Amino acid sequence: MAEATVLHGSTALWALTPARAVSHLRVVPSTLDADPARVRTSTQRTTGFSGSEGTVNDTPPAARPLTLTRRGRLLLVGLPIALGVAALVLLGAFLTSQAQAGVDAPAPSAVVQVDVAAGETLWDLAVQYAPERDTRQVVGEMVELNNLRTSVIHAGQSLSIPARG
Repeated sequence: MAEATVLHGSTALWALTPARAVSHLRVVPSTLDADPARVRTSTQRTTGFSGSEGTVNDTPPAARPLTLTRRGRLLLVGLPIALGVAALVLLGAFLTSQAQAGVDAPAPSAVVQVDVAAGETLWDLAVQYAPERDTRQVVGEMVELNNLRTSVIHAGQSLSIPARG
């Protein structure tokens, strides 16, 4: 009789289907095992069938420890870590939000009314009346305060200029 080779841990399709009782397997006792009664065929070990009689073995299989696949270990370890990182990111985003209301209202700046002389520009007026501040910001404030559509001003025109401070 020919022996059938059974591969343990195989992912072949035949290994996924329930095995039928095999009566043509021959039990070969191991030279290392002193008790021939303990020698079983690989079909007995995996399916619970007795290789020689063809009957179902009613004894419960030995309690084996839980073994996880690589995918199972990744899911068991990786999922809690990923959820923890996501929770920390959301918590950090919540605690360090940039949109916060100011406590104090900005102090009103002093405004000076000036009549424009011939040849003066917005830049000249900003440097003259607010030299400690950024000239670009002062010119922008002057355009906003006076509702100017262009930066062209005329001699004799009255302008509001933010003063020092």
